[in-house]
Amino acid sequence: MAALAGIEKGPIEEWLVANLPGFAAPATFTLVPGGRSNLTYRIEDAAGHVYALRRPPTGNTLHTAHDMGREWRFVSAMAGTAVPVATPRAHCTDRAVTGAEFTVMDFVEGQVLGSAEDAQALTLEARARAGEHMVEVLAALHALDPDERGIRGSRRGFAERQLARWSAQVRDTGVEGRELILFDEVHRLLAKHLPAETRGVVHGDFRPGNMAFGPDGSVVAVFDWELSTAGDPMADLAYLVSHWAEPGEEGPTAVEGFPRRADVAAHYGALTGRDVSGLGYWVAFHSWRSACIIAGVRARYLAGAMANDGYLDQVRADQAAGRLLAESARQALEVAGLN
Repeated sequence: MAALAGIEKGPIEEWLVANLPGFAAPATFTLVPGGRSNLTYRIEDAAGHVYALRRPPTGNTLHTAHDMGREWRFVSAMAGTAVPVATPRAHCTDRAVTGAEFTVMDFVEGQVLGSAEDAQALTLEARARAGEHMVEVLAALHALDPDERGIRGSRRGFAERQLARWSAQVRDTGVEGRELILFDEVHRLLAKHLPAETRGVVHGDFRPGNMAFGPDGSVVAVFDWELSTAGDPMADLAYLVSHWAEPGEEGPTAVEGFPRRADVAAHYGALTGRDVSGLGYWVAFHSWRSACIIAGVRARYLAGAMANDGYLDQVRADQAAGRLLAESARQALEVAGLN
């Protein structure tokens, strides 16, 4: 097997034999392409069991942005609830094993909707079901009590602490000049108009590309919990709406069969009884936060920290994406009258 970035095969196999009941060495490791935050590997052991191993990038990571312990806690907290997740199996805190903490869970087979082509693999009926079930899973997540699930996130406002976190981290990426001025301007407006908040479990990256879907369109697993926290559930809804493409736009939900953005928000409001009229602020917030995240992803790929999964050329071609998202956030605030 060719060497894989972030994988010390021998030490990992030894650790898995000792800590994962039923694991049989030797195993094969394959990089799963498409992850933009953490590295994901498919592991098939000698007995035919298939697992997913997730670890941070191999270098140039942002402070608190790749917390595998957080992901492990949240996946474990979701297990057994109405929120489908991959079954958690083991968490390694010994960085000597392969250079970083990592988590191991069952590998979930399913269709991940990262593009329109992915969505076209589902039938028209399955697309409609996928659109409905995503919202139902989000409502189920937000019905959970953070304290009852052992999630003891800060009582400080979600938006307030997220604004502080990402504003600091975007500077670590090397953003400067006019782009940084724009980031700071949007940050100032968002901080000026902080909303009153409620508290629930927030996924932080809830979108079709972070889920696996079954043939009927049902969500079979929600992935990528490393940004999860206790916070305002409206942040998750706005994030989903922000990533919801409509006909004529680019994205999986632009394909025929999926509901429109307004239908997504209305369905969520009907399921939860929440007032969704304040989505404008949170849509702007997530455009700005996504711009910060993209700046970090770009910095990691250009620094060679994300292994060779074929995405580097796209990163180089899309260097304006963060600036465009930040401009979108500013426009959303203007539309909402928050300037």
